[in-house]
Amino acid sequence: MVFNFYNRLTSRQQSIYRQSDDIKYLTLREVAQLQSASTALEELLISEDLSEIENTCQAIADEVVSQIKAPRLKVQILTVRPSDDWGELHGLYLPEDDGKPAKIQVWMRTAKNKKVVAFKSFLRTLLHELCHHLDYEHFGFPETFHTEGFYSRESSLFKQIRAHSTPALTIAPGLDRA
Repeated sequence: MVFNFYNRLTSRQQSIYRQSDDIKYLTLREVAQLQSASTALEELLISEDLSEIENTCQAIADEVVSQIKAPRLKVQILTVRPSDDWGELHGLYLPEDDGKPAKIQVWMRTAKNKKVVAFKSFLRTLLHELCHHLDYEHFGFPETFHTEGFYSRESSLFKQIRAHSTPALTIAPGLDRA
């Protein structure tokens, strides 16, 4: 599926866009460590420990890029989101530049109320920016676009990392499934 701005792209960019759109999943081999780290991250956001949040986000990014065999990058967690008349900036991907490794920046507080961002939004922002890195460094795209495939890849990572968070089905005492 293509979004409206697709028609404004050059033919080269349209080709990259379609290639990105065709890739729907990123499969991780081992998720237990990532699941544990995401649980820790959820608790750390409540505590607002910026240093530990950054360390845990770095660990998540390191594990994902290691499993997918992409170059390592730096994760930086910042406080209040920048904003302007265009809205709030949730995260930012800065590609490798002049020998400096790529970097992800994620903001942990909303611009308006300066409250800590909801955990799922925060983790999805981290994974979103990580997907930009993977577009460049794993898939070799010269540009990264917000295609339906891009959002599917982000969602596939989130679902794998948070699979354990779904509550188990419980059966009331005295009832059985037979």
